Parts: sequence; C-alpha cells; structure tokens
Amino acid sequence: MSSTFGTVFRVSTFGESHCRGVGAIVDGCPPGMLLTETDIQPQLDRRRPGQSAVATARNEKDRVTIQSGTEQGKTLGTPISLFVANEDQKPGDYSEMAKIPRPSHADYTYQMKYGIRASSGGGRSSARETIGRVCAGAIAEKFLDETYGIEIIAWVSSVSNIGSHEPNLMTISRTEIDQTIIRCPDRKAAAEMEALIRKTKEEKDSVGGVVSCICRNVPAGLGEPVFNKLEAMLAQAMLSIPASKGFEIGSGFAGTRMKGSEHNDPFVNKGPRLGTTTNFSGGVQGGISNGEPIIFRVAFKPPATIGRQQQTADFAGNETILEAKGRHDPCVVARAVPIIESMAAIVLADCVLQQRSRFP
Repeated sequence: MSSTFGTVFRVSTFGESHCRGVGAIVDGCPPGMLLTETDIQPQLDRRRPGQSAVATARNEKDRVTIQSGTEQGKTLGTPISLFVANEDQKPGDYSEMAKIPRPSHADYTYQMKYGIRASSGGGRSSARETIGRVCAGAIAEKFLDETYGIEIIAWVSSVSNIGSHEPNLMTISRTEIDQTIIRCPDRKAAAEMEALIRKTKEEKDSVGGVVSCICRNVPAGLGEPVFNKLEAMLAQAMLSIPASKGFEIGSGFAGTRMKGSEHNDPFVNKGPRLGTTTNFSGGVQGGISNGEPIIFRVAFKPPATIGRQQQTADFAGNETILEAKGRHDPCVVARAVPIIESMAAIVLADCVLQQRSRFP
C-alpha cells in the first residue's frame, strides 16, 4: 500500500520517470459527477516541465487520458484510471549515475531497500510521480467545489532568503498567482526570486523555498481523531511530496514564541455558525476543522541533482567526483504549487466522504 493514499477517496499512483508513462487509479469518487480530461488538464499544465526558464528543460506535453471510470462524461463510481505518457525521455543522461548515488537523492536508499532501483531519472522518487497526484487532485477539487464551494489556493512565499509580503488571504486567486512564472503574487519579491534562480541555474546549483496554501469554505467537523487528525493527514500528504522537508499549520513554529492569551482564537457569532476573531489555529482544533480557512506552509529543500562537481563515493565505496547530467529543476517551488493544491484536495475529499458516511 506504499503507493496508495486515502481511506474512502483512495489514490494509487504508478510509473517511473523514464518508463512508458505515469498516472493514477482513483477509487471512491462518487458517481454521477461530470468529468472529462478538460477538468484535469489545467492543473497538469501548471505542473508540467519546460514551462519557464526557472524550471527543468524536459519538454513533456503531459496530456492526460481517462481510461476508465466514466461514461459519456460522467463518473460511474468505479475506479478511474488516468494515464500520461512519458515522451521526452533521455535515460542515457543517467549512465554515470548508475554506479554513483547522487548526494541527498534517493538512489542509495532505494538500492538498500529493494536491492534494485530504476537507475534513470530516480524512478518512483522522481517528481514525475506527482503527475498521478495532480490528476487525482483535480478530480477531488472538482468534487469539493461542487459540494461545498471549497477553494484551495497555494503560492510561493519564499525562495532561499527572499521572502514576500502575505497576500490578501480571502481574495488571492490562481489568476493572480500565475501572473509571475515563480507563482509569487508579490511582484517585487517574484522578480528577485526569478533572478536568483536563473543565477543559481547558471552556476549549476539549486535553491529551496516555501509554498503557502489556504483552503477556504471548509466546513467544520472534518478530521478523524486521534491518529488521523486533519493536520496530521495534511502533514503526511505534504511531506510525501518529493523534496519536501517541513510542514507547519496556522501559527506553526512562530506560535511557540507567543503566550496562550495571545495565541488563543476567541469565538464570535458569524451568523449561521460560530467563528473565531483570529486564526492562529490555522482552521483546525483538536484535529478537526473549525470552519475557518485552513492555512499551512510547506518547506522544500534545494533539489539534490545539480550539475556542479561534487566529491562523493560510488556504490562500491570508492571516492569519485560526480557531475550530474540531465535536465533538472534548479528550484522546485513554482511547480510544487499545483502539487500541494492537489494533495490538499485529496485529503479534504477523503475527509468529506468519511464525514458523509457518519451523517449521510
């Protein structure tokens, strides 16, 4: 089950970076929902490689095909099979790395776990695996929008030591975010981020960053205590994304510097429901959504595969120098934005369907 995520809305991804194709099987999607490839493709286009100068140069169309689970544009309630072909493969770029594990990549750990690995492109540890997640997430997002009007918006909030001003969380949109290639709505910070990434790419190096996300119109009551708390499921989803290294929700680590009297979110009457005057909880209390926007952040490390020479060792333990070839992102955060939105949608769709089973 290592490639399956979810309890009721279940997603299984398949495929390696340089095999014939990648995709996902989605089980648990309710029947009767209108669904075609045009509902899925926009998020794939935002994730695909080769879309800007700050991303990998690998050129893939990433066109999705729905192979099963729908008829005449409607879901049947049966498993939905989604497939995207790998077209621009260059496994020859990885011939040197067949004998040398890349520093901080998964080459060594996969070899130790399975005794074999996909030597080209990182196989299942490649970000190419996330195509299946984005396909499934687009389906989950459509279901959430039609059920509750839930909106999930992510954006780049920092690259290396360049931070941005926080946008208006209640009005920020994907249209606004996509106006810059780095997907940061702060134009001044975005320009500085892009310049840094271009410079880093020229130096054959890489940088990390942070992606923030807000989920609006989430109803109260979602989440399964004790071990499947909503923030715990979101954390698992986000930390399963390649290159992710940190997750925080609401006040996060900054909350440790506050007193309880400062950090508590007082309740107030918001018409049809109770709400809170502040949102240091990030929309989740006791592992259950409280009806306020869910706000979290995900930290991404600098990509491990770089063209700069590195002193390391081969699998036999011999000292060597690795100068990795191939086409790789100098920074992953811009393309991680739709992946984070997709994983958040999968978690929330699963939680909604679990809650529905309790109160049909």
